[in-house]
Amino acid sequence: MNKKTLKNRKKLILDFISNKEYHPMRAKDIAMLLQLPKGKRGDLFEVLDALEEEGKICCRRGKYEKVRQEAQVSRREILEGTFIANARGFGFVEVEGQDDLYIPEEDTLYAFHKDRVQVEVKPEQKGNRKEGKILQILSHGLSEVVGTFEKSQNFGFVIPDNQKMGKDIFIPREHTMGAEDGDKVVAKIVSYGEKNKNPEGRIKEILGAAGQPGIDVLSIARGYELPMDFPQKVQNQADRVPDHVLEGDFQGRMDLRDWTVVTIDGEDAKDLDDGISLTKEGNIYHLGVHIADVTNYVQGGSALDREALRRGTSVYLVDRVIPMLPKRLSNGICSLNQGEDRLALSCLMDIDSQGKILGHKIAETVICVDRRMSYTQVKGILEGDKELRSEYQELVPMFFHMKDLSAILRTKRSKRGSIDFDFPESKIYLDEMGRPTEIRAYEQNVATRIIEDFMLLANETVAKEYCEREIPFVYRTHENPDMDKMEKVLTFIRNQDIPVHKAHEEITPLEIQEILTSIEGQDCEPLISRLLLRSMKQARYTTGCSGHFGLAAKHYCHFTSPIRRYPDLQIHRIIKDTIRGRMKDEKKLYYAQILEDVAAKSSTLERRAEEVERETVKLKKAEYMQMHLLETFDGIISGITGWGMYVELPNTVEGLVHVSSLTDDYYIFDEENYCLRGEMSQKTYHLGDPVQVLVSEVDITTKSIDFILVGK
Repeated sequence: MNKKTLKNRKKLILDFISNKEYHPMRAKDIAMLLQLPKGKRGDLFEVLDALEEEGKICCRRGKYEKVRQEAQVSRREILEGTFIANARGFGFVEVEGQDDLYIPEEDTLYAFHKDRVQVEVKPEQKGNRKEGKILQILSHGLSEVVGTFEKSQNFGFVIPDNQKMGKDIFIPREHTMGAEDGDKVVAKIVSYGEKNKNPEGRIKEILGAAGQPGIDVLSIARGYELPMDFPQKVQNQADRVPDHVLEGDFQGRMDLRDWTVVTIDGEDAKDLDDGISLTKEGNIYHLGVHIADVTNYVQGGSALDREALRRGTSVYLVDRVIPMLPKRLSNGICSLNQGEDRLALSCLMDIDSQGKILGHKIAETVICVDRRMSYTQVKGILEGDKELRSEYQELVPMFFHMKDLSAILRTKRSKRGSIDFDFPESKIYLDEMGRPTEIRAYEQNVATRIIEDFMLLANETVAKEYCEREIPFVYRTHENPDMDKMEKVLTFIRNQDIPVHKAHEEITPLEIQEILTSIEGQDCEPLISRLLLRSMKQARYTTGCSGHFGLAAKHYCHFTSPIRRYPDLQIHRIIKDTIRGRMKDEKKLYYAQILEDVAAKSSTLERRAEEVERETVKLKKAEYMQMHLLETFDGIISGITGWGMYVELPNTVEGLVHVSSLTDDYYIFDEENYCLRGEMSQKTYHLGDPVQVLVSEVDITTKSIDFILVGK
């Protein structure tokens, strides 16, 4: 209906509902009372929706009533957030600092996945779940879609890889770019569609045939709009960087080339950004953490710098690395390669036998790495491998000093309450066609712990100095847990007869670590660890130094990986400006103006990288298990929900045993005790229980794995 008609009808209906004789009634009852024929009732619904949107009427339990004048403004809670679609039509709106809002299909306003929207919180809620209604689409979050091209005679469709997008993208014939049926493509969206109309687009890029090696991982990366190739201007700038350190760059630096420095990384690492030196005099350890001085080659505000900020971080996928910096830098002049002079920022610390830092210095240096070591080699040396000890005999005493200092630092952190969640990561091995051949749990060992402990100490030391000097900085912040969520977990833990000592209103990291220590090695350990971890907040980058809860650290930052993380790169610039005496009021003001944006962007891009890494791992795990259909495996129950239980295998693969496949009884989810309980038999399945499962079904599209229970 036109605007004038709508205005007149709104007045008519509002007058009707405002009448003092009116009692709240349903829309169909209003239609019958006003003697509206069925064909005209759609107009009534439109009028009612418009009045409700304006806050003049509200719908309570399906019945319409007038909103009191004084409540019309206060009753409406309008928020902004990001719409997360679901293939079944409904969706959620993510709002910063709040729980997600559930959006029923009829209230989505046909928003597209990732749209920025304005949403009204509904006053009437079903249970504990907050519901909302989208009032306005503010901006579209996605401009491209990655999917599989389906060819017809005169047109085509792109079936999105992202299952959250419920509609295929219509592609007119003239915009198919010659794509063939089954090709993986990138489509630019030109129209976002409506209720009964598909979104429309045009093919922008053909990635390749669906079965080609690497196309599956590439499709996921492109689906998250990860930048793949460096712009020509950026590449040109990288090509102009020298491939060796120039003599002029040594000026004003501490020359540490006669120090014994080693790098310790994974065997396949190519971007080596941290070197270690360690000597011991009496009871004093002299630890040097030497970090590649990337800022010497990536100037602030340059094309290289802007591209690094746009990427935020290097992304490590199962079959490739998408680097933050061009390889000429990340694998070349910036990498601390064995036998090559390299520029560094060094954190030099003197530490006593209790792990206390007696003094430290942060300096611009030049170093030369003596040996490029792997975690496997260092582990072998420390665990008695005679061949390795013979090969690296001049370094063996230093490695044993490293082991001793690492243990001291770890004990000190543990005493103050640093939380140690020891969940193994996945290591996936692929053949030349990109197919998974083996999946293993990547466990920590003595060598990985050495590097972790030394990097943590350097990060804390740097953060503490700059926080105390009140210089604008970027910190790594992990806020205290939400106590409502944590209290539910603690109640469950107490119900398992596990002692919980909580002396304050808010739990401390030490109290959480005490719980983990008390259950170490017990069957319930995986369950309790997961529940505690899920109740934690996500770490992020901030300009305020409010500490790191998980590490029980008052000061913390990311200083040690400038090749692959932008906040570290930004921190190095601040440190160098300070060392060189350039941190005047004008420079402080400059940093204060830019760092909020750097921190926010870096946090967002880090989450994107984690998500795409997780999705590619899930894909390869699904592909691997598809090759093991109908085989049986031992595992443990790693998650329990109303629809079934998740079982994790020793190789870290996780699959679902759907509750409908448990045919010996009708099982009910006991949320309070985190278990499935048989209604008749009272048989229970708890988290941490060992079980045997059969691989029954694998869906590569959804990356899901289904198990059937065959033994407990």
